[in-house]
Amino acid sequence: MKPAGIASGTLRITLRVIADFLIVQAAMLAALIAVALQFQTGSEQSVRLGLVELRHYYLAVFLPLSFLFPGFYALSGLYTTSRTYSTALALRRAASSAAIAALGMLAGSFMLPNSATLPRAAALIFAILVTIGTPGIRWLKHTLFEHETAERPAAVARGELVLVVGGAGYIGSIVVRKLLKRGFRVRVLDSLVYGASAIEEVLDHPRLEFVRGDCRNIQDVVSAMRGAGAVIHLAAIVGDPACDQDHKTAQEINYAATRMMIEIAKGEKVQRFIFASSCSVYGASDQVMDENSQVHPISLYADTKVDSEEALLAAANEGFYPTILRFSTIFGLSPRPRFDLVVNLLTAKALKEKVVTIFNGEQWRPFLHVADAAAAIVRVLESPVALVGAQIYNVGDSRLNYTLTDVAAKLVKFFPSTRVEYVENSDRRSYRVSFEKIKGHLGFTCSKTLEDGIYEIKAAFESGQISDYGAALYSNVKYLKQHGSPVQTDALGSQVMAALAQKA
Repeated sequence: MKPAGIASGTLRITLRVIADFLIVQAAMLAALIAVALQFQTGSEQSVRLGLVELRHYYLAVFLPLSFLFPGFYALSGLYTTSRTYSTALALRRAASSAAIAALGMLAGSFMLPNSATLPRAAALIFAILVTIGTPGIRWLKHTLFEHETAERPAAVARGELVLVVGGAGYIGSIVVRKLLKRGFRVRVLDSLVYGASAIEEVLDHPRLEFVRGDCRNIQDVVSAMRGAGAVIHLAAIVGDPACDQDHKTAQEINYAATRMMIEIAKGEKVQRFIFASSCSVYGASDQVMDENSQVHPISLYADTKVDSEEALLAAANEGFYPTILRFSTIFGLSPRPRFDLVVNLLTAKALKEKVVTIFNGEQWRPFLHVADAAAAIVRVLESPVALVGAQIYNVGDSRLNYTLTDVAAKLVKFFPSTRVEYVENSDRRSYRVSFEKIKGHLGFTCSKTLEDGIYEIKAAFESGQISDYGAALYSNVKYLKQHGSPVQTDALGSQVMAALAQKA
């Protein structure tokens, strides 16, 4: 069952379709009347012939073609996704859709065989009126009935407590800083598998509370969620190689703990739940994947993300509003740097070793700077649940869909002496991703380019901030190999994880 206010009701959509259809009819009738008034200076016979021709055009040509307008509007999302846009963006989308539909209809009418022609003046008047009227009726509704939006569940307010599970990690350490900067109270739950260095500088912040605990431990999670207005769930064994080190632990942390957190969040009346998923759920495809595309996980890591997504969406109701963010392949510098990510690793190799190896260079990947990943989380948190509740968003930017060969070319521009070696292997994972939904719903686009990420990593090496990129701390899989998987010390928690690790 979807949360109230999220799905568009059939009646509401029907009324919008009817209103738009009437606007189209009114615009054409007004245009025809304006032209007919110009006939008054002619003879009685010419006036009569002109009126007959206009009447024929309206009934035989325009009326059948006018049904294309609601169809085109539906394809443009005016009856579904655009209602969740900001007012300004929704009005712009309505105006552009009306203008394109009007031009298409006029072009179609001229191409019809033996059809009456529309005077240029009438065509111009019609195009102007329909382009103004379609967004105009929406603006009028918004102006007269603003109280409707006030009834929607609100965004998380500044000053409210937000729990960040995994707040000392690669993405989480940036999320925490952004939340503090924007006035939220922040509680971090983290077991510090990779240490506390990423959040040490903010531990003394007056609006930050740190709880060292395990997301698999019931007592730790209950204590951390108490009083929170929202949960941002970033805790995970991240990446295919890291998950392959210990399947049991990966299943517990990436999936079973999510199921447990869902139930605890409901018990604690926490309505907002933001979950970090991955575009790796798409597996391999020649198509551009959007949120409605079939997922095809081909690794344990991706499997756990798909399973968690399904559990969250199944749990959604009027009191629990999960939002799933499928992140692109992340790159860039963070308080906890990582060099087990393709762009970061290749940048380090180009700088330090002057040679990079590209496996299957024609593979496509969507890329996302870690700071933009954090910004997307905050954007969702600050958006009304009527907009983002029970939604899946691909997080990234279509401009950052690149082949691995493209990545190599950008590296060579920064490091001209770099030698690029191309190798083919059996890994054929390749996917491009559409980010139109998050752009349309939330106005989100990436602020950082691939070049920005390469430059900042280069600068970090040159300043001495990073020296040995091969250190275990900078690689999830190396660290887990060296130190072992995080141990679950709570007996009850172990039993709960064993039970919840089984798919529902």
